[in-house]
Amino acid sequence: MNLNKISIVILAGGLGTRLKDFRGTNTEKVLLEINGIPMIIKQIGQVLDWGFNIDNIVCVTNPNIHDSIQKVNRDKFGSRIKYVTQPEQLGIAHAFSFAEDKISSEQILLVLGDNFFEKNPFQKKEMESEDISNIFIKSVENPEDFGVAEVEGGRIVSLEEKPVNPKSNLAVVGLYLYKSDIFSKIKTLKPSKRGELEITDLNKKLIEEGSLTYHEIDGWWIDAGTPERIVELESKID
Repeated sequence: MNLNKISIVILAGGLGTRLKDFRGTNTEKVLLEINGIPMIIKQIGQVLDWGFNIDNIVCVTNPNIHDSIQKVNRDKFGSRIKYVTQPEQLGIAHAFSFAEDKISSEQILLVLGDNFFEKNPFQKKEMESEDISNIFIKSVENPEDFGVAEVEGGRIVSLEEKPVNPKSNLAVVGLYLYKSDIFSKIKTLKPSKRGELEITDLNKKLIEEGSLTYHEIDGWWIDAGTPERIVELESKID
């Protein structure tokens, strides 16, 4: 896949209910400090280190922290980042849809604001053609906590969101590489039983079209959505 020009969308609007009052604060998750630096700053810095020729960066927030995130990021990154607000928490695909008007490139990297990686997920050279979207997976001990991919013969055969009985131990990490026509597909989604537009349902559409592949990442991956995972993250990064 030609990754020379790309738009980055970072979802930073999650409420982080499992982290309320963590360390005696009432700060939203992406503003929690990781070794003294707000998580959102760590996240954007991580993506910048991956070496893309970035067309633009879009940060999707929620109304409670929109102004705070802008201030924190402006102090570090100036005016480089664009912002949109997801007015209600109605799923990852729903949040992603608000970035559409800010996108100006054919390829989009969607990153969840609390996901961190030991290694650059794009170090491998065998990326597919630009007509193929990519998810990234990692073998874990607790797949029931995540979206789970079942693969056979080098292709994805099924995806499930937090299944009680996972078909594999391959978690779908919070990193997705799409083409810009992904937004038209989001418009066809219907709310799940949770009342949300699920990223798993979006990726299932791509599987049906034969336009989704996967890459298994190397090194550790941390979804820093719990106090325990934040402590683990702090032990692994500066």
